[in-house]
Amino acid sequence: MDSPGGAMSWAERIDEALDRLTRAQWVPQLLVRLFVGYFFLESGWGKIHNLDSFTARFAEWGIPAPAFNAALSGWTEFLGGLLIVLGLFTRLVSIPMFINMVVATLAVKLKKVSGLDDFVELDEPLYALTFLWLFFSGPGRVSLDHLLNNLRRGRSPDRTPA
Repeated sequence: MDSPGGAMSWAERIDEALDRLTRAQWVPQLLVRLFVGYFFLESGWGKIHNLDSFTARFAEWGIPAPAFNAALSGWTEFLGGLLIVLGLFTRLVSIPMFINMVVATLAVKLKKVSGLDDFVELDEPLYALTFLWLFFSGPGRVSLDHLLNNLRRGRSPDRTPA
């Protein structure tokens, strides 16, 4: 909307800039997916390929069925990370990834926390919140989920909103 001289007010310019940012919501979704997905892909790969030592750590931590749960955790991270990088089944795979981080926090990490200073240095709660965010926000426009949804609905992949 123009003001009397034809010039846009500062409020209108800010509002327009914020609208452009909203249209670029796919950028942070993509960056978070790539970073967090790759991190867990690598982390899971390491756990799968060193499963004996990872299982021993599970046993030390007192986690029941350490061999099963270590393998489950490693494969969840590896496959979940891969699917998140691809943006495939993102919302679905965010659920076991979230659960994996909550269990890691409650079963292992919180035992070492004696105050807020220790808690704020934990990575796992932030990863859990990231997976919760991906569950609600979805993978964004640059993802296989978006492409498949458009193909299923008979839409052109590049002409639909995120």
